Amino acid sequence: MTDVHADRAAATLSRPFAVRGLSSRNRIAMAPMTRQFSPNGVPGQDVADYYRRRAAGGVGLIITEGTYIDHHSAGTSDRVPRFHGADALAGWAAVADSVHQVGGAIIPQLWHVGVTRAEGAPPVVDAEPVSPSGISLAGDPKGRAMTQKDLDDVVGAFADAAAAAERAGFDGVELHGAHGYLIDQFLWSGTNRRTDAYGGDLVARTRFAAEIVADCRAAVSDAFPLFFRMSQWKMDAYGAKLAETPEELDALLTPLAEAGVDVFHASTRRYWLPEFDDSGLNLAGWVKKISGRPTVTVGSVGLDGDFFGAFQGNSSGVTGVEQLLERMERDEFDMVAVGRALIADPEWAAKTLRGSTGEITPFGAEMLSTLR
Repeated sequence: MTDVHADRAAATLSRPFAVRGLSSRNRIAMAPMTRQFSPNGVPGQDVADYYRRRAAGGVGLIITEGTYIDHHSAGTSDRVPRFHGADALAGWAAVADSVHQVGGAIIPQLWHVGVTRAEGAPPVVDAEPVSPSGISLAGDPKGRAMTQKDLDDVVGAFADAAAAAERAGFDGVELHGAHGYLIDQFLWSGTNRRTDAYGGDLVARTRFAAEIVADCRAAVSDAFPLFFRMSQWKMDAYGAKLAETPEELDALLTPLAEAGVDVFHASTRRYWLPEFDDSGLNLAGWVKKISGRPTVTVGSVGLDGDFFGAFQGNSSGVTGVEQLLERMERDEFDMVAVGRALIADPEWAAKTLRGSTGEITPFGAEMLSTLR
């Protein structure tokens, strides 16, 4: 990257971003990535150091890996951190403090896996997978459909976790409504076949998500922002669509924004791809245009291979961010979340801001096996 490009990167990405009481020193976020280095669901000093290194390396906002809410069917591993219990919450408070010490902001991602839970898996081995209709992402019967009590319990658990995050010193929370997990299973017609008030047309399918957002909003202070992660694609259903048109996207977003979402985090596999015909806007761009809310984009930033290849053992080379800068200069979206590039190089943000892309460590799939 030339000095001109370096100046451009600094001018574009170094702008502060603020929403409610959260203030990020720049427009670079760390994307949430499940790492499974929290035995019994408790994040330790190694997890705190992992996030601190990225904040010290220039990231403005850390979005943590997904953390399980307090519901028996929420998780599918005892090495993924949870966001309940005194031991786990003490660990998370230490993580937040470590990030704040080096000037970063941090929000946890709150998560319920729904029907993707593996039956018999920890942390609660006898917990049955639950979902809107007892249907897997592939359309096969699995687990059971949620009762009204189940729905109320999960809504309450999200709200409890949001309140716990504020008490622990975090700067906001992100609700995981993407990738075919529980909230997304309600949004998607492929998994939501309900005939009650939580199923039917697209607006009806947003009811569960909107209730979670509203209850979280009520459980925290006005200074505490709510991020909502969404996607079109699902695990094992990469061509899935919540919205086929901008009009359908409007129907999806409006109830969520009205319920209290402050920022939408729009997950795509490749951030540069247009979402709908006749426009170059990506998903985050469309979400911002329609909702009027700030958005975060994500998807293979700084790399020449997508996320899924990493789990097949594929490495990725370093690429420039010129197209990203062009889109941010047009205010297509407000922040960019960086994933595997930050696993590879904790100083990716600082190197990108000073134009030293030639110094960036490329991503290797073997890096997923360690926390560094």
